[in-house]
Amino acid sequence: MTAGLPRLLATALLPVLGLAHAAVLAAEDPPRPPSLKTVPVPGPDNLDEFVRDREALLVLGKALFWDMQVGSDGRTACATCHFHAGADSRSRNQLNPGLRRVREDGSGDPDTVFAGPLRPNHQLEASDFPLSPGTNDIVGSQGVSLFAFRGWSGRARERLESLRDPNGFRLGEVNVRQVTSRNAPSVINAVFNHRQFWDGRAQNVFNGVNGLGDDDPEARVFRADDPANPLGVRVRLENASLASQAVMPVEATSEMAAIGRNTRHTSGKFLRGRGELGRRVRRLRPLALQKVHPEDSVLGPLSSWPRPGLRIARYDTLVARAFHRRWWWARTLFRVSPDGQVAVVHERDGDPSTREYTLMQYNFPLFFGLAVQAYESTLVADDSPYDRFMDGDPAAISAEAIAGVDIFRSQTRGRCINCHEGAELTGASARRVRESPTRIRDGQALDRGFNNIGVRPTREDLGVGALSDVTGLPLSTVRRLVPPPPEPIAVDGAMKVPGLRNVELTAPYFHNGGLLRLADVLAFYSRGGDVRPQYDASGQREIAPLNVLDSTPDELAALEAFLRALTDERVRFRRAPFDHPQLFVPDGHEEEDGGMLVLDSRGEAMDRLREIPEVGRNGGPPLAGFLE
Repeated sequence: MTAGLPRLLATALLPVLGLAHAAVLAAEDPPRPPSLKTVPVPGPDNLDEFVRDREALLVLGKALFWDMQVGSDGRTACATCHFHAGADSRSRNQLNPGLRRVREDGSGDPDTVFAGPLRPNHQLEASDFPLSPGTNDIVGSQGVSLFAFRGWSGRARERLESLRDPNGFRLGEVNVRQVTSRNAPSVINAVFNHRQFWDGRAQNVFNGVNGLGDDDPEARVFRADDPANPLGVRVRLENASLASQAVMPVEATSEMAAIGRNTRHTSGKFLRGRGELGRRVRRLRPLALQKVHPEDSVLGPLSSWPRPGLRIARYDTLVARAFHRRWWWARTLFRVSPDGQVAVVHERDGDPSTREYTLMQYNFPLFFGLAVQAYESTLVADDSPYDRFMDGDPAAISAEAIAGVDIFRSQTRGRCINCHEGAELTGASARRVRESPTRIRDGQALDRGFNNIGVRPTREDLGVGALSDVTGLPLSTVRRLVPPPPEPIAVDGAMKVPGLRNVELTAPYFHNGGLLRLADVLAFYSRGGDVRPQYDASGQREIAPLNVLDSTPDELAALEAFLRALTDERVRFRRAPFDHPQLFVPDGHEEEDGGMLVLDSRGEAMDRLREIPEVGRNGGPPLAGFLE
């Protein structure tokens, strides 16, 4: 659409709003971001090489994403940290003491001590925000407690042994659930990202095994065109960062997995295949612990409602429906030795130091990643009032929000659009990174879509400036350039620029979860960040700071009105495709009046479980937001 009528409306109301017309509507300012409907949803071009039925793949992916049985504790799903507008609104036991802190040389120096009144199992209050400048504690997401996997007990049940947590997640002698070291970003619209996680460690290319993409040249899955003679093959799916991301938390011992069920061997490298996940999950009845609404937009036809679960006996049935047979059926087994070597064999050797897997078990990360990606690719929020405004409805948003988007794009008053680029509202999108993977800002070289904006001192978390803890390679694209750029590299402490749709629903904000309200975020940008000057990890090179905007109250109000106009009401009311099964989320632990943890029958801290009721395609009432 042309911007004529909205521009005239904004211009006419600028004196009322107290905004300077020249500053908001300068001729050299970039155009308003277009509707997200103008951007094709990215995905791998070669998916049909693996998938025989895309509808079955979507069913498998949504079930796996919401299923609490996937976690080692039987209570932690992917959705546990992404149930509210794709993010996490829990507020008890959500603190990490600062485990990503490093020394000047970049080596690890984790802080395991909580600051001040903050402690494990703390119930956050509005008075805790903004987080004190004197603390490096993080508002993250609670995962599993620290357990060791000791084998199998009965049908797909893990034998777990509690381990003493060394990272501060204890009250007295009792473990609490571990908490991630960054705030959980929303999975909604994440399909548009080129890489995933705040530090971009989940690669755009999915190799079928882990999140390392091309950085793991030894990653292999097996393909059985001849069921008697399966062959190890490399696979490569571009625009599949959601698949790369999906297979990482399910193997992370702070998020969903027990130690020993994940796939590291003694050298610290990943095993070539993740058979333990497949051994467990493929035999489970999908969503056996959770109700599925009979009008669920994907799972409804298979729902056992009002009883829990789907009318499918096992996950391997769904895998077989979704994927070509050559990826899941062979007459052989795959033996993994303690050093990670894999051999094709015909029988088990009885040696407890080795593990044998079927082809479906061994290739399960391939199925898991592609299925979850298929589901998350449907979570596109492109029908906000702002999207409808840019589609041609001049009355879809208020005059104040129109003025807000013009401040957002102004090169004199906002400059927000320089990082929150395009219809995706982030320079980290697959489309923008394909055009140019790096960016020069104020004479410094950056990964496109990643910035250190002065939220916290750089050495508290290097972000994309860190090395991979698996390969030892830089996470940063610009650090890998050959030859290196002539400009100084300023990626230490840089985090991925998030998209902004539904941002009003996803508090707390920033990678550390340190701010509570949108107004606090806008004030942060108005003052040019909280850490000035900001330096790289060595403390020697200054990183170019944000501009100090000194925004007026009217400008801040207009910007907030624009941000609120980015909320897709389907997300707020959980309407399709954002409907979902029932979920019970661990929300901290029960305590007695004296602050002692209540213990369960195993002597572990008793979870406080919060029910998220199932909803169908027509949605339901909004969920309470953070601290609401």
